[in-house]
Amino acid sequence: MSPTSSLPRSSRLAFAWILQCAVLAVHIWDAAVHDFLGYYNATVLTLYGHFSYFPRLDWERRNWLEFPIALDLLLFALTPLVYRNLRWTRYLAYALSVAGFLVAIGQILLTIRGGTVPSVKFDGTSPGFYSSPILLFSSLYLLRNLQPTIRARQDHKE
Repeated sequence: MSPTSSLPRSSRLAFAWILQCAVLAVHIWDAAVHDFLGYYNATVLTLYGHFSYFPRLDWERRNWLEFPIALDLLLFALTPLVYRNLRWTRYLAYALSVAGFLVAIGQILLTIRGGTVPSVKFDGTSPGFYSSPILLFSSLYLLRNLQPTIRARQDHKE
């Protein structure tokens, strides 16, 4: 029996949402500490050098950190609305779950590959690799807790 199995469905979804937001904060920290920006900027400049149509979006550390932190704080702030089981928050939860899953798989695959492009190699693991397993599992947990809320909402309408 899981610790959240006795909670109402909307509470389990809100718990999964909070867990995903917390794990996302850990992932942001992990990427920042392991020089995500250095590898990102080098990759973007390499791609821009080979493909002139590729957008050149190189970032400074402060500007880069502001965006994911603000996004994560906004997601945390939406928790009461997720608890109410609003339809649009479920769509947002699906998007957050799929995005977290893809980011986690991408970090793991990039570490296996050893770099992003041939000229950009990692010194060890890719930035964000250490938090990728928990991001992967929290994404799947959020997705798992979305299914019963849809059925409950449909049952409630009838």
